[in-house]
Amino acid sequence: MARSKDDRPTRPLPPPASLSSDALYFLNSKLNSIEALDGAPALLSELQIQSDAIDRTLSQLNTELQSHLTRHSSYSNRVGSLFSNVHAQLDDLRRLSTHPSSGDGESRRGMGEELQALAKEVARVETVRNYAETALKLDTLVGDIEDAVSSTMNRTLRRHPSMKDLEDMRAGALRALKLTEDVLSSVIKTHPQWNRLVSAVDHRIDRALAILRPQAIADHRALLTSLGWPPPLSSSSSNAKGSSNAKNPLFTMQGELKLQYCESFLALCGLQELQRKRKSRQLEGHNKDVALHQPLWVIEELVNPLSIASQRHFSKWIEKPDYIFALAYKITRDYVDSMDDLLQPLVDEAMLSGYSCREEWISAMVFSLSTYLAKEIFPLYINKLEEESEPAIQTQARVSWLHLVDLMIAFDKRVQTLAANSGILLSLEEEDNMQKMSSLVVFCDRPDWLELWAQIELRDTLDKLNIELEDDRNWIKEGESVTLLPGQEESKSPGIASAVFRSLSSVIDRCRSVPSFSLRSRFLKLAGAPIIHKYLDCLRQRCQEAEGLTALTDDTALIKVAKSVNAGSFFQSTLEDFCEDVFFLEMETKQSGSIETAGDLDATDKGIFREEIKKLEEFKMEWIEKLSTVVLRGFDALCREYVKNKRQWQEKSDETSMLSRSFIEAMDYLQGKLSLLEEGLNKTDFTRLWRSLAAGIDRSIFYSILVGNVKFHDGGVQRLSNDLTVLFGVFESWCLRPQGFFPKTSNGLKLLKTAKKELKSTLMVDERWLRENGIMQLTVGEVEKIMKNRVFSS
Repeated sequence: MARSKDDRPTRPLPPPASLSSDALYFLNSKLNSIEALDGAPALLSELQIQSDAIDRTLSQLNTELQSHLTRHSSYSNRVGSLFSNVHAQLDDLRRLSTHPSSGDGESRRGMGEELQALAKEVARVETVRNYAETALKLDTLVGDIEDAVSSTMNRTLRRHPSMKDLEDMRAGALRALKLTEDVLSSVIKTHPQWNRLVSAVDHRIDRALAILRPQAIADHRALLTSLGWPPPLSSSSSNAKGSSNAKNPLFTMQGELKLQYCESFLALCGLQELQRKRKSRQLEGHNKDVALHQPLWVIEELVNPLSIASQRHFSKWIEKPDYIFALAYKITRDYVDSMDDLLQPLVDEAMLSGYSCREEWISAMVFSLSTYLAKEIFPLYINKLEEESEPAIQTQARVSWLHLVDLMIAFDKRVQTLAANSGILLSLEEEDNMQKMSSLVVFCDRPDWLELWAQIELRDTLDKLNIELEDDRNWIKEGESVTLLPGQEESKSPGIASAVFRSLSSVIDRCRSVPSFSLRSRFLKLAGAPIIHKYLDCLRQRCQEAEGLTALTDDTALIKVAKSVNAGSFFQSTLEDFCEDVFFLEMETKQSGSIETAGDLDATDKGIFREEIKKLEEFKMEWIEKLSTVVLRGFDALCREYVKNKRQWQEKSDETSMLSRSFIEAMDYLQGKLSLLEEGLNKTDFTRLWRSLAAGIDRSIFYSILVGNVKFHDGGVQRLSNDLTVLFGVFESWCLRPQGFFPKTSNGLKLLKTAKKELKSTLMVDERWLRENGIMQLTVGEVEKIMKNRVFSS
């Protein structure tokens, strides 16, 4: 029961030690001052109201809990009663199902085992029944198939078999084959343990198909012959303006002949689709993509006789491959429209999924041509290349080889355009599709021929490039201005860099047609990378020649090195941009094995030519550093007297402080060399050079003057300040705060200018003191040494 307010006597607070931490915290927060004690009655009233509310809520919860417990007890009693009835009924059932004897336990176990055995036997009988029914059904279907095949064979042996009867029998056999395949697919899914039954049926089906397919193909070929296929090539080959005058038997067939061809076409497509389904079932769980997509049989039957007829012409043109490719393309183009207009609807009707007649026609023609090239043309050229005693024959063979590759690349581009004109989106980026549409697939089967091609290509490119490299005009005259990036200065690169890049681009463009990512990479390593190495060797040789003649003290030598640096820098930047093309990124991704692996590559990794780009960068940094060192060495030589003159730093403040002659000469030298290099170098590399030079001058002045055994009076500090102002002024053309690039010298001068009072009051120099006084880039030891050298006038 909750108590009323009147029943609650006011009690004094208990001792603090008896209160909980929460209570103490509450009292301290509410009664923390004398003024807060005045509000104690109001606080007491608020707490009593909250206590009453909590008491009422607790009373309601107690009432609800008691009600829930009462209902739960009632439900528990009812459930217990139900369980008791169930147990009693089970006991009665157990007594009725057993004999009243001393062996009741053994009898119950025996009955359970008999029931289990009976259930297993029932299941076994059901399985045997299903197996027998399935085996009988399959035997009936296979029997029908074998009967149909036998009938077609007997009909074929007749002198004048009826084509309609043959097609009807073949259609019946095909229906039975499809039903059999459906049953076998169902058996594999529901009863995988019946593999012997499936194997036996497959064996009988294979024997039937071994007869049915060749027979169907032979009948189809006979029908094509009666249609007039292949058409004569003489009229087609003499027509240079296309297929308007070339007769296409597929378009001219009519009536019963057309109907027979369509039925034969559909029968072959049906057989191929059945074969695809059987392979899919048999290769379940394996990599079956390659095995499933086979060339379309009906298209092969059109291409094969054309290929045989065209090879009679090809054999006459071994020395004139231009004619071979012209005829192959003309045949491909003249009949490609009939594939879309006449044959594609039949393929769709046969429900042969994943096939485009246009694509199959073109790929079959390409395969026919590439096979002929591999058997007849390339071996002849290789034999000529191996004639060591006849250099002229070798040279001619290399020219013929490159010309043949040119023809293959041009042919591939034309037939791929034919494929794209169908309106069907063909993913030519996929390696399998690329190989289907490329005569260069011969190199996929013979990688050794690809390496031979790369050697020939490299030799031909270097022979042409050497002429450009040896022409001094290409090293002096700047080529066309090329902007590296938006907003950057022109590269100032000589024309030779563009010439080399054009040569490399030509090799890369020829490599694009190779229908294999791995072979593209291999080709570029063999034929592309050596071009870059040759160019880099030539750049290094020119720089070394300039260094060897005058040790880079002559302005002409400096300009020669600067132009070589420009040529290397431009080529490197252009090559880096080029390597970000999709062609290179895709090649790198395919080689790395997965997109995730390719994504883990370093951002600075430039793919195929990563090593060459790294060497170009090293060359550039090496010679920029050498240019900086040469200028710094000359500056130090002119400043030698200036550094030795220690008396100039001991001048009093009222003495005239003028620039020394040697320092003026050093400034003139520095200004002249930097102006010359600014004119000769590109903006990016010149920025690296002057920053490197500034860092070297900073170290030289600091260690030779500021921390040397020199005493600085007020006048000497002023003189040094004036000298450094002139030095900083030389670099003002390329930055807003040149003293920032002379950190040690600037901070040393700042320390020398520190007031006498501040220095004298400093008891200890440490890192904190350096930070507080804005002294950066100097160590504690260097600061102490400078402070000791400072002399103040009395």
